[in-house]
Amino acid sequence: MKRALRSTLIYLAMGLCAALFLVPLAFMVSTSLKPDGELFTETFAWIPDRLAWENYSKAIEVFPFWLYLKNTLIICVFTVFGTVVSSLCASYAFAKLRWRGSGFWFAAMLATMMLPPQVTLLPVFLIFRKLGWIDTFLPLIVPTFFGSAFSIFLLRQFMLTLPKELSDAARLDGCSDWQILWRIVAPLSRPAIVTVGLFAFVWSWTDFMGPLIYLNDAEKFTLAVGLQFFLGRHGEQWNLLMAAAVMATLPVAVLFFFAQKKFVQGVATTGLRG
Repeated sequence: MKRALRSTLIYLAMGLCAALFLVPLAFMVSTSLKPDGELFTETFAWIPDRLAWENYSKAIEVFPFWLYLKNTLIICVFTVFGTVVSSLCASYAFAKLRWRGSGFWFAAMLATMMLPPQVTLLPVFLIFRKLGWIDTFLPLIVPTFFGSAFSIFLLRQFMLTLPKELSDAARLDGCSDWQILWRIVAPLSRPAIVTVGLFAFVWSWTDFMGPLIYLNDAEKFTLAVGLQFFLGRHGEQWNLLMAAAVMATLPVAVLFFFAQKKFVQGVATTGLRG
């Protein structure tokens, strides 16, 4: 009885926390479906008297959603590909190869996670300006092909859980480290790879500071910057703004819904060994 009561209380607490996190999302969806006459009333209503589904079509008319969606998807696809490939190679070197100074360089890589991005913002901007990459997607894509400290750490911890005998057996059969990585380690690390890819996608999808700094042409804006641009020009139309925000949030929610099994598995099984 005590165990059942404890489990019930834990689930109730978790359900309450989940409900609190869903309040802003529910507010966004509710506002997106309200007609203009129900936006500013004395009493707040979660469910409007009439569901104004036309707000979504109006939002697309005044907000270049499809253009910003295309730009965002281009950046996200290359970001996910670059982050996964580069981090996978680096994490394999740290987890499965023995080379002089590997521990020092791994610690140095982890130390970069404690460096605020604002510290390197100006010198990195000057480098990209010198290269002529300002107002292009390159500053948002190319750095991802040099690895991510968090992604390398996560993949490396997952690879440490894989039996060393698999790599040794493949090496005895004549496989190179490159073949071992892509034919054995990578397929077995699929949950961690999905987790890294999902993190990279969400980070790139919601990134506001990067596109704001490097993109000047409105035709190249992403959804995050486009929503802020829409707020500046149509700030009084909160229902249309919330409708555009719902459409911008929906792809991430759908992606997580289909990838949540691999995501949870990758997080839960990472770091079982040090």
